[in-house]
Amino acid sequence: MAHWFEQSIIATGRLPLFCYFVALIVAFIATRINVRLIRAKVGWFRNVNVGEMHIHHVVFGVVLMLVGGVTGLIVSSASQVGYAVAASVFGVGSALVLDEFALILHLHDVYWEEEGRTSVDAVFVAVAVTGLLLIGLRPLTWDYGTLVNPAALIVANLALAVITLLKGKIWTGLVGLFVPVLLVVGAIRLARPGSPWAHWFFAKRSPRKMATAIHREERWRRPVIAAKIAFQEFLSGRHDLPSTRRARRHT
Repeated sequence: MAHWFEQSIIATGRLPLFCYFVALIVAFIATRINVRLIRAKVGWFRNVNVGEMHIHHVVFGVVLMLVGGVTGLIVSSASQVGYAVAASVFGVGSALVLDEFALILHLHDVYWEEEGRTSVDAVFVAVAVTGLLLIGLRPLTWDYGTLVNPAALIVANLALAVITLLKGKIWTGLVGLFVPVLLVVGAIRLARPGSPWAHWFFAKRSPRKMATAIHREERWRRPVIAAKIAFQEFLSGRHDLPSTRRARRHT
């Protein structure tokens, strides 16, 4: 294990990325344990308040990201160990910010509401992308030899990625940036029924396509989503408060 770490992580210059990856995961898990204990009112675990103001942990995350990012810029060429420490600080800050991504997105505290799952999704995406980078994959750099112009391939892959994402296939689009064959599959296959692509091209023009998309969603996609939510809520707690956004729509 030590030999693998030396050869695959340190020798390849990936120690800072590895430290960021570990810090992101550990800080996210620690944060979720903390907020679940706060929610359950266990012991001395409480929100941070200044007077009547609740200080969300995204504030501390932004500060840590600034500290870690600027420190990394200063020490990156001087010391790999110092760079790794800065990357760890940046990873902790990233976890705190992404854990409240839904708050940033909605400009409203939806932490324990259904919309709050967006924060967990954001962390999962960050972990997945960092993991792919850590094992040596790089976006839009798949080697096809000299048969095709590299610039043309990059443009084509980006176009396929945009189509895939517009079809509502987020994971396929993101992972496809590293493994382009997935982008071809995602761009060709039928869009998800709630996606912008479906709304633009066949929601009203082709009821048959929409019915097929809905059938596929119910048969294949929803069981996967249910399993994903169960796993996420095992780690992060249940997002079971009534949606204030829906309540405002009905008033």
